[in-house]
Amino acid sequence: MRAVRLRLHVPNQSASDVYAALADFERYPVLCEAVQKVAVTEVSENVTVSAWEVTFRAGLLRWTEEDTFDSGALTITFRQLDDAGPGSEVLFCARLDMGIPSLADALEPIAARTLIDNVVSIVRGLVGGAELAESGIEVPAGSVS
Repeated sequence: MRAVRLRLHVPNQSASDVYAALADFERYPVLCEAVQKVAVTEVSENVTVSAWEVTFRAGLLRWTEEDTFDSGALTITFRQLDDAGPGSEVLFCARLDMGIPSLADALEPIAARTLIDNVVSIVRGLVGGAELAESGIEVPAGSVS
């Protein structure tokens, strides 16, 4: 299982404004090219269950997750249910398990780079701009800038 960690600098926006934009999952398909569908299927005060469909290479990646929101700490924690200057920062961490152990070494680096590209695209689409400040893996030239 591979881990992905990246940090983005969002200039000229407060952390609470960025948090509010990131927490509005249903807007993602409108603002982010990589996200095809998001359906929030259950909602309680601080927890949602959402079904996602995102572009992955030449196809789509689908999953359902439980999302726990903590507006005081400005954090959103995800749990998969099925198999820098003025501004603010977004920290995204994920563990990848493609479900095919024999191909993990081949597929997971590609999935990790694609996930980074998609997360950057999502944040840029939602808040209008972000710079990739740090990534836990090497991102090829021409990917995210």
